[in-house]
Amino acid sequence: MSESGEYTTTSARPSRRNVLVGGAAVGAAAMAAGALGTSTAAAQGAGERITGDPFTLGVASGDPDQHSVVLWTRLAPRPLAEDGLGGMNRRHVEVHWEIALDERFRLVVRRGHERTGPEHGYAVHAEVAGLLPGWEYFYRFRVGRHVSPVGRTRTAPLVGIFGSGLAMSFASCSQFEHGYFHAYRYLAADEPDLVLHLGDYMYEYAPNVYVSPDGNVRDHRGPETETLANYRQRYAQYRTDADLRAAHAVAPWLVVPDDHEVDNNWADEVHEKPHIPQPDFMRRRADAFRAYYENMPLRRRSKPNGPDIRLYRQVQWGSLANFHMLDTRQHRDDQACGDGWKVCEDAADPARTLTGPEQEAWLLNNFRRSRARWDILGQQVFFAQRLSASGARSMDAWDGYQGSRERVVRGWQDARVRNPVVLTGDVHTHWANELKADYADPDSPAVGTELVTTSISSGGNGADSDPSTNPNLRRNPHIKFFNAQRGYVRTRIDRHQIRADFRVLDKVTEPDAAVSTRASFLISDRRRGLTEIEPQ
Repeated sequence: MSESGEYTTTSARPSRRNVLVGGAAVGAAAMAAGALGTSTAAAQGAGERITGDPFTLGVASGDPDQHSVVLWTRLAPRPLAEDGLGGMNRRHVEVHWEIALDERFRLVVRRGHERTGPEHGYAVHAEVAGLLPGWEYFYRFRVGRHVSPVGRTRTAPLVGIFGSGLAMSFASCSQFEHGYFHAYRYLAADEPDLVLHLGDYMYEYAPNVYVSPDGNVRDHRGPETETLANYRQRYAQYRTDADLRAAHAVAPWLVVPDDHEVDNNWADEVHEKPHIPQPDFMRRRADAFRAYYENMPLRRRSKPNGPDIRLYRQVQWGSLANFHMLDTRQHRDDQACGDGWKVCEDAADPARTLTGPEQEAWLLNNFRRSRARWDILGQQVFFAQRLSASGARSMDAWDGYQGSRERVVRGWQDARVRNPVVLTGDVHTHWANELKADYADPDSPAVGTELVTTSISSGGNGADSDPSTNPNLRRNPHIKFFNAQRGYVRTRIDRHQIRADFRVLDKVTEPDAAVSTRASFLISDRRRGLTEIEPQ
């Protein structure tokens, strides 16, 4: 149960001077009340019982709205403990938090506490309300004498506000064994306002089962993740990476999982390898979702119920953008023709669904209600048509669910969505695609745009290529860019355009690496296509 501070706001957009004056009063009250987390004997006692730094996994924030945000941490003085409880002593602990307008916490505007224990994996989710819209905040946690690192977050602007724009970066696919997480470090250095993570945050494999072409540079701890303890330990191991912690601390995140947070290429109740029995797959799915919730800055409404979790949701960023975060695993039909790349008639069956009927209806209703300048779908698998030399398509992507894709595209067309943009992860390569209502006609107008991020590290170093000679682009003329290096996508969104920079690393298998922008594109307001520009 949280305790709120005394600071209140109205829906009017305040001046910075008003915020500083109000914050100063609160800061004085905070100083009078004493230091964070030292006001109760319970907190002091908890600190005495914890041996070592409990904040080894860092801090995070997420799911911001106009007046609130989720603050997250997870206590783990020994993060690689096999029981998944991070070296905690199975007692319940009171964790204090505070959020301020400045990094030195002189202007504290909210404070409270949360109680956590082994049933939560020692995770903390504080939903802090009563914040000012469109403002930057700083936050931290304390248990007894232990103080966490400081995180930076921000709230969304009020609807009706465009503001000066939004710096948003998105990423996916970080395989701990395949390389170092330099891309997260560079993403953090860009200081975005918002980060989208589009799945494969961690990988489920036992050590050295999934080996990159460049060799694995570090090992997973523990077996393949099948139990709650396994998943908790694996998330903790990933969070021991300082670059990942930095990316979490720099900005609020919007997250959705893909397949590897549970099991490779799973679909609803069907696991990856039907010929290898998994009699307890739904138990495994429940444990995976429980650990995912514990380790992500999600709101309580996303808390799983057994093997089910509500992940699709909308976040409004003023009148600039609506982010529609999709779940493309939990509600889908099984992959057609046994999965893989196939020429498959069943993929065109209009009854097949990737989203499930309830999520599809929710998304189409969002389109009808939207008045945003940009409607952005944050989702996991390749959306545009992509044909191989043999005419095969990926049965795991939207190509394997063509009726589902057609309904979504028709939905944003019928609703006259002003600027539909799809963001995608999964495929470990950069792509920039123009979306078509009729892919058989290369001259048909674009009806939307897709930006696909490569992996943070999955697949090893990768390689550069010349898009002008790439056979994928010649076979698929609506695809305007391809690159197989590691990295992320950095965007700048304003009322006139989206600028997308495809950021790449020279290597991920060495302790340090340089970053550069391989290509840049503009998506202009009311022009549903891509314009390549000079990288900066």
